[in-house]
Parts: sequence; structure tokens; C-alpha cells
Amino acid sequence: MIRVVIADDQQLVRSGFGLILGCEDDIDVVAEASNGVEAIAAARSLQPDVVLMDLRMPHMDGVEATSRLASDDAVRARVLVVTTFDDDEYVFAALRAGASGFILKDAPPEELAAAVRVVSAGEGLLSPSVTRRVIEEFARRPAPSQRTHALDELTDREREVLHMLAGGQSNGEIAADLGIGETTVKTHVSRVLMKLGLRDRAQAVVLAYESGLVQPGVADSQPVGEAGAATRRR
Repeated sequence: MIRVVIADDQQLVRSGFGLILGCEDDIDVVAEASNGVEAIAAARSLQPDVVLMDLRMPHMDGVEATSRLASDDAVRARVLVVTTFDDDEYVFAALRAGASGFILKDAPPEELAAAVRVVSAGEGLLSPSVTRRVIEEFARRPAPSQRTHALDELTDREREVLHMLAGGQSNGEIAADLGIGETTVKTHVSRVLMKLGLRDRAQAVVLAYESGLVQPGVADSQPVGEAGAATRRR
């Protein structure tokens, strides 16, 4: 079972999400929280797999709660942020704070359940309806990163895979474009995350933009290195 804590300051929203997720055979809502303080307490005591986190809450907002959970080695939960189109500033901050995924509040019920499963499995999730606007705006105002130098430790192939991840491609799409197996792509992704000290794909996307490996608004930009050159020649 995937154990979930729902954090939102509106009771109606918490109840709605609870009803949606409660209908899934593999998801168990173990607690609700009305603010960030309660969300952290629930995550520490109940050890859920996912915290469904609202960003605008009293006492402690979702950004601060996300940051504390992501930096707490005693907490295994990953944070799935539920956002709206007018939450840009919060979303940028939550990305840097360590959120593993984002989904819009008006997403269909089946997308909410699917998002919980994806984040629980250790994959990062940026909703297609949010990704381009959020990431490109985020990249125009980068914060200094202490991990950008670690890109030098990546092989050419790993840099290429990271570049494609940042472009929103799935493992299957990357495998098809590079002419390699999907299992091989998963291995490359795992090594990229390990070398860069990242938790998931969402953080990898952020670092790719922060480091300049991918330029905002340049969809066909290529990674530096022989692998990138080979891609351009194809």
C-alpha cells in the first residue's frame, strides 16, 4: 500500500482528495494536516510514502514544510505539490526546496492517483500543463547551485540523458532516440542522480537548467560533449 498524508488548509479539499485516493486499492490515506507544522509531524510519526502538499497554508506554508521534509534523513516521504496556475512564486521555491512532483488542483481524479504512484516509486513528476511555463521561468532566475560542478563527473552519455530528461522525455522516448534499451536508460538515470546527489528526476531537471546545460526557450539545444555531437550529426 502507498501511504499518503494530505496537507491542505481547506477541509473540503482534504476531504475531496481523500475520497479520490480512498477509492484506489493500492493507496491508503493515513492522515490529514491543515498546515505545514501538522504535515511535518504526521510525516515523522507515520512515515508515509507521499505527502500531498498544498503550498499556501497558515503557520507554515508548503514550501517551508517541503524543505524541512526533504532535508530530514529520518523522513522517507516524498512531496507531491498540488498547485494552481497563480502559484508560480511558490512553485519555484518548492522546486528548490526538494519537491518531487507537481500536479494541478483541477487535474482529473485518475491523474491525481497516478501522480501519487509515480512519486511514490521514486520518479519525479512535473505535470505537462505546468512544466514548460514553470521550468523556463524558474531557469531565468537561477539561484546559485553548489552541485553544478558535479556535472564534470558525468560521462558524455550521462550528460546527454540528463539533457533529454530536462526536455521532458520519458525513459522510453530517450531509449528510442538514442537507440538503446530502456533498462540501459534507467541505469544512466540512476547514475546521474547518484553522481549529482539528487533524489529524483524533478531535481535533475532543476539542476540541468541552473547549470546552463539546458537553455530556457531553446528546445533543440544540445548537451556538450561527444555524445551531444553525435546526436547533432544524426
